Amino acid sequence: MASPQADATAALGPAGLAVDFLARLIDRINVGIVTVDADGTVMQWNRFLHAHTCLSPEQVIGQNLYDRFPELPRAWLERKLRSVFLLKNFAFTSWRQRPYLFRFDNHRPLTGGAEPMRQDCTFIPLEQDGEVKAVSIVITDATDTYESQTRLDEAVAALAAQSERDALTGVYNRRKLEQVLDAEMKRARRYNQSLSAVMFDIDHFKRVNDTHGHLVGDEAIKHVASRAVAILRVTDFVARYGGEEFVALLPGEQIAGAAKAAERLREAAAKPFTALSEVPLSVTISAGVSALRPDTADGKALLAEADKALYASKAAGRNRVTIFTP
Repeated sequence: MASPQADATAALGPAGLAVDFLARLIDRINVGIVTVDADGTVMQWNRFLHAHTCLSPEQVIGQNLYDRFPELPRAWLERKLRSVFLLKNFAFTSWRQRPYLFRFDNHRPLTGGAEPMRQDCTFIPLEQDGEVKAVSIVITDATDTYESQTRLDEAVAALAAQSERDALTGVYNRRKLEQVLDAEMKRARRYNQSLSAVMFDIDHFKRVNDTHGHLVGDEAIKHVASRAVAILRVTDFVARYGGEEFVALLPGEQIAGAAKAAERLREAAAKPFTALSEVPLSVTISAGVSALRPDTADGKALLAEADKALYASKAAGRNRVTIFTP
């Protein structure tokens, strides 16, 4: 004897059965589906949305979407829906454009943190007799994609930062110096501002390596780099030029002010420090200072003048600052 459920299913017929299956699918699929008419009245509200809002279909269907959820971005959503009704075409928005439509908690206790669920939204026109009678908004949980992309972006940013930093000292490398120098030259000339360069290196560095070894020599390089970062302004730029040689760019600073900054750096670098937690050490630096002039050809010329002043400091006995004079 057939069961009442089997009789009811058979009574539906193929078409009725298909509609019933489709309704079950919409209700149980693991995406949010809300359907609204042109006035914003909710016509459909599936189990996914019920689970994330704790509001059953009976509590939502028949109500105005914006009245029931005043936190929704009404102006944006109305424009989006209006375009679908008028153009009779699909629309899509990504979590990159708008992180979410409905603010749902992120149910990923191990990886999700406290941020809300990221959502992709597809707007599907539902036509009858050639007219769009309603629009279904399909909400897909894109949190996994968001988290993967965030990790990728962080990794790329870290690699980019590493590519422009000197591995030993943490200050910028020569490649980054060339980029910044070009930009600062253009800015200074465009706005008629000052720009100075200080080139400095460790005196008798080979003697440090020969006496104490290369590891201690590395500590000396790191000491001078850290003193430069600490002494110079936040807006100044410090880069390792090569070996024990460094360059600092001082935007907005005239040559006299740059020379004073270089002198403070020279004094700070000369203070004793401990290398490898055992070796007491002190080093001195020599520095050359140059400044942008109307006839300065380019950034290379600015550095070449600072380099000439540096060698003048070396020739005069080291442990001093020399200003380049044309």
